Amino acid sequence: MATSTAISPPLLLLLLLLLTAGAVISPAAADDVKAENAGVPKYPNCSNDFQLVKVRYWVDGVDHGSITGMTARFGSLPPPLEEKAFRLPATFTTPLNGCSASTSKLNLSVALSVRGNCTYTAKAKDAEAAGAAALVIVNDSEELSEMVCSEDDTGASITIPVISVTKSAGEILNLSLAAGKKVELLLYSPERPPIDYSVIFVWLIAVGTVVIASLWSDLVGCECSNERYDELSKESATTDSGKNEPEDEVVDITVKSAVFFVFSASALLLLLFFFMETWLIWILIVLFCIGGIEGMHFCISGVLLRSRSSSGRRTMKLPFFGEVSVLSLSVLLFCVAFGVFWAVNRRSDYSWVGQDVLGICFMISVLQIVRLPNIKVATALLCCAFVYDIFWVFISPYLFQRSVMVTVARGDDAGGEAIPMVLRFPRFLDPWGGYDMLGFGDIIFPGLLLSFSRRFDKWNKKGLANGYFVYLAVGYGVGMFLTYIGLYLMDGQGQPALLYLVPCTLGTTVVLGLIRGELKDLWSCNGDSTTPSRPPGMA
Repeated sequence: MATSTAISPPLLLLLLLLLTAGAVISPAAADDVKAENAGVPKYPNCSNDFQLVKVRYWVDGVDHGSITGMTARFGSLPPPLEEKAFRLPATFTTPLNGCSASTSKLNLSVALSVRGNCTYTAKAKDAEAAGAAALVIVNDSEELSEMVCSEDDTGASITIPVISVTKSAGEILNLSLAAGKKVELLLYSPERPPIDYSVIFVWLIAVGTVVIASLWSDLVGCECSNERYDELSKESATTDSGKNEPEDEVVDITVKSAVFFVFSASALLLLLFFFMETWLIWILIVLFCIGGIEGMHFCISGVLLRSRSSSGRRTMKLPFFGEVSVLSLSVLLFCVAFGVFWAVNRRSDYSWVGQDVLGICFMISVLQIVRLPNIKVATALLCCAFVYDIFWVFISPYLFQRSVMVTVARGDDAGGEAIPMVLRFPRFLDPWGGYDMLGFGDIIFPGLLLSFSRRFDKWNKKGLANGYFVYLAVGYGVGMFLTYIGLYLMDGQGQPALLYLVPCTLGTTVVLGLIRGELKDLWSCNGDSTTPSRPPGMA
């Protein structure tokens, strides 16, 4: 039978951290910079919206890729297509700050100057007067400067594009110019596609993970599920009663633990928001690897034991561990190597594959361990998560000037490191690149309810039509679809996915229960009644 056990501290911490990582769905561009800031004033002839700009550059004719810049409130805008932009030589102004007539030859070139000593419009007017086709201003920090006009000094006469770049980008260009090399720049500002087709794959991953996790015991068999817990332990001795039947390790959530869970996650979320340091991200990366490796071992062992059950019986003796399964040990070594490889290469372009594999396996294993005993607990957990998600995505900006959930999920203040407790998928058709993200909580929370509905259907011998699981799976898919509609209508602003998922899953369960007159059974059943270890009628 299924027994309730105390959840291990590492797993509990990981569950809290996956909540903190965000029940949020959000786009995360590779060069994710605000294209507009309503707090920066606009004046007549100085009212351009800030736009991201790709600055493609060549050194001695060799293409070195591109850096990111941002337009000013004044001046003309770069063309949206690369084919319509001109490749021009780059030259630093003399003086370097560009605050007086330049003695450098700037005719039909891109002028480079550094920030400081005079207004942005003064630099632009001097560069244009010297014949420059565009001006690139290097900031004194790793941010893109929002270049504006003063109320008395507008940019009415400036007709060239004026672009700001970061300090490090300026240093890259300066190194080549100082070495006497020819540097050429091409400026253009591509538009994002109106429809992001990558969300289709994120939708498929999310729905597929929830459905597979809910059907896992049917797919691999309950015997295989227990392999995860016996990976490096001695063979279980026969109990005093003579039975050697293993027990499933299950954690039944209670109403109190559900409420405490969400408040604890809120505290951890604030901790990450205010103290987002590289060392803290490293802790999350290590915890993520541990959870991902365990989950991957669980999934692979289950599938292999299902197809080759005899190979799982072979054992060997190891110092300190005693007799262990050869299959389990081999799978564990592979999973550790996979996790270490991902951690080492987590900043590479292909790291999203490893992160998603580890994350999906972790969530599948968690949904086999943590369970909802009834709809009463599900209502408490999902309603608290519903409020939690909305508050930290939509309401927190009024208290903290920006969305706490989106900031933590993207890792904006982590010095280039990102929170790993999210699924990512590249935006292949977006010229700015980046990823669509989905927080683990958006799968775990509804997944707990779908797993409960599947167990309830099995216990009550319900089919597809008169059961609950199929309807909840469809409801989850619809909720994810509505989430992306909200993301599109709100111009890419991060969405609290549980705002849509909770009504579409929990709401569906309650409505069906009322219509069928089974709501009382759903509300009051216990965990053991939905997960029998033997068919009804057997001792």
